[in-house]
Amino acid sequence: MIELRDISKIYQIGDERVRALDHVNLHVRPKEFVSVIGPSGSGKSTLMNIIGCLDVADDGMYLLDGTPIEAYSENELALVRNRKIGFVFQSFNLIPKLSAEENVELPLIYQGVKRAERQQRVKEALEKVGLEKRAKHQPTELSGGQQQRVAIARALVTRPSLLLADEPTGNLDSHTSREIMEMFTELHEQGNTIVLITHDNDVAKQAKRIIHILDGRLTEVTL
Repeated sequence: MIELRDISKIYQIGDERVRALDHVNLHVRPKEFVSVIGPSGSGKSTLMNIIGCLDVADDGMYLLDGTPIEAYSENELALVRNRKIGFVFQSFNLIPKLSAEENVELPLIYQGVKRAERQQRVKEALEKVGLEKRAKHQPTELSGGQQQRVAIARALVTRPSLLLADEPTGNLDSHTSREIMEMFTELHEQGNTIVLITHDNDVAKQAKRIIHILDGRLTEVTL
């Protein structure tokens, strides 16, 4: 599924070169639920961006489903993101003027999926997150937890091989956070591969495997 071989990423900030990732090696098998935990500035966001094909490494090799992608063009990376990876972000990233079902439908429109199939897959995705009765509601008419469920449905609707979540409970209260993490546990039990980025130990512990990152290095792996 995911294989990072000796991955490094360096940013030039003024006169300073900052090594965000320092020779990282990581292997995530299909259907695993892995959390990556680290403090601010540890490199976890850079790691997420590379795994999610939002950025590319300066050195090393990244294989996704056995295919090396570091030499891909921007268009090729966009296709990978659209077809293989479902994203869930801390800030939900929903379009305010669209309903829940319209937000979920967007990735399928970009894929060119026909209308009848789009409608069926959107219905299934919203049912999976328990929001089929809120399909016509706009984000402002939904609670934070419901908005995050819509975001999860949008990530699932393309049937990606990888679900990538970046601080998915960061904007939620403790009760809603537990509900969202229960949903991720259910999605994993249904066979989804999940990589979750967090700074919260309680959230990280919900995964089956915890990876610690500090100063751009993977410092510990707990199985």
